[in-house]
Amino acid sequence: MDLAFAPAVATVPAPARRAGWIAMAVLLATLAGCSTTPERGRQPAGASTPSGASTPSGASTPSGAEIARGRASWYGPGFHGKRTASGERFDMNALTAAHRTLPFGTRVLVRNPQNGREVVVRINDRGPQVRDRLIDLSRAAAAALDLLQAGEATVVLLEL
Repeated sequence: MDLAFAPAVATVPAPARRAGWIAMAVLLATLAGCSTTPERGRQPAGASTPSGASTPSGASTPSGAEIARGRASWYGPGFHGKRTASGERFDMNALTAAHRTLPFGTRVLVRNPQNGREVVVRINDRGPQVRDRLIDLSRAAAAALDLLQAGEATVVLLEL
């Protein structure tokens, strides 16, 4: 037998190679799932809004695009200090809200068409748990819209 024609490197069987590639793909998918995503709805200071408007302080102004219209309610004392679905502690005195589908960190303008009041809230929780409601507001956001006494009102959600 002539050793001059023997392979210099041992070859790995095809099933083993395939298993190695599958393991690498699973590892990469797992690591990608651990990464963070940027908060939606936020813009750097001085950046223009989708409508092209920008305030001197860099705060964004609403683009006017309506996201949804429906009933809003508020929640507070019974949940104050407890963990929200996003993992942060609920602060009923912060301008936050719960929405079923908007991504955590999204900022939306909530308008009460009955009195014209508006407030910008950040989505940090999931809800509302009541079927006919669109959004659950923190106590502070509800106070800004003047719906504490009524408990609920029709609101319009607008993009920022």
